[in-house]
Amino acid sequence: MNCNAVSRGLAGALALVLFACAGDSDDTDGVANSLQQLGCATDVPASLTVPDSAHPDFTLAARGVQVYACKQTDADRYEWTFVAPDARLFEARGRPAGHHYAGPTWKSIDGSSVKGSVVASERVDSEAIPWLLLRATAHDGDGRMARVRYVQRLFTVGGLAPSAGCDATHLGAAVDVPYTASYAFFR
Repeated sequence: MNCNAVSRGLAGALALVLFACAGDSDDTDGVANSLQQLGCATDVPASLTVPDSAHPDFTLAARGVQVYACKQTDADRYEWTFVAPDARLFEARGRPAGHHYAGPTWKSIDGSSVKGSVVASERVDSEAIPWLLLRATAHDGDGRMARVRYVQRLFTVGGLAPSAGCDATHLGAAVDVPYTASYAFFR
């Protein structure tokens, strides 16, 4: 996706993430300045581009955790394994918009939800969970999520599995790793 497309359809997604990261701040000028400084650095990898038949609908910021469990992967090996996300979703200016949880599922405060399946994944930042393109596989309700066909997870911060602490004595333990992201929804 080129810089013009990012400006038109997805730069607002980054603004929502920056707002979510800022907590309760209402510094919209600071967000705008941050976007301007980023320029084209926010280009979306080609593998995460939605089909031409899909159109941008809305973006939501997410703030929450990625849940990991300590599992045994072979006789003498243990590792943190992804279980599910658990995040609150926000509109611009921090208004609550819904919940993101296992499935992966996004549920709007209007009661509608969409479940997705990963189509493509790109590691953009070695210190954050990958950006994703997901295709809708199921819908529930008649609200805004009912028309979603694709979801992009972009501008991720944090959320990676711990690199240590999973061993025989911690088998079955769970850990919540904080993350933020922006989700762009396409109809």
